[in-house]
Amino acid sequence: MEVRSECIAYKKPFSLAPLTPLAPSAPLPLKPVVEQHKQEPEIPYLTRIQVLGAMGATAIILLIVAKLSLHLGNFSLFSWDLNQRELLLGVGLGFVITALSGLTYRLWTAYRKSADYYLEVVLKPLALPDLIWLGLLPGLSEELLFRGVMLPALGSDITAVIVSSLCFGILHFSGSQQWPYVIWATIVGMILAYSALFTGNLLVPIVAHIITNWISSYFWKMWQFRQLKSKF
Repeated sequence: MEVRSECIAYKKPFSLAPLTPLAPSAPLPLKPVVEQHKQEPEIPYLTRIQVLGAMGATAIILLIVAKLSLHLGNFSLFSWDLNQRELLLGVGLGFVITALSGLTYRLWTAYRKSADYYLEVVLKPLALPDLIWLGLLPGLSEELLFRGVMLPALGSDITAVIVSSLCFGILHFSGSQQWPYVIWATIVGMILAYSALFTGNLLVPIVAHIITNWISSYFWKMWQFRQLKSKF
């Protein structure tokens, strides 16, 4: 198995990590019926149990792939040091990524449509306590594989950053109309990868990933609750 030359391939459900912007402050205008048919999702809407199950299964698969890669490859896991400075740096980076996501959401129409669909599919069925797992499971498993394993396996250089980030972006692919979401996930992957390389600590991208998921998913759920409340 040659880890350095290509992304690790496996069958998987699409990633359920949001990496998405804050909820819009006002509902978007209704689309014509014809356009709604064109934008129908290519995967069925999921129940709460299905979302949680897919999220757990994806995390397990990623952890297994990471473990096998460490066992078969001639490299070491990216270092992980728990300290206050890197913890705070990860929290700050999470807020920065969330802010950039919100700006991208408002300025890029294609990404806004893609993110709205992704949020609707993944977050709508979940209850507020479920958001804890939405942050922890993807944040730990995805960072362990893409930043903890793939970066050192590919050489911890610019090529490693690009390839691991592309694989991270592809993980978030859920349909042919979701390419803007894949592009943004790839950019976020590069930010997280460089945070690991510059600090030398895997804790930074892990915390940033978790914080980003928690903030974006919480505000979207609050927006959803306000929308439901306004109907009564």
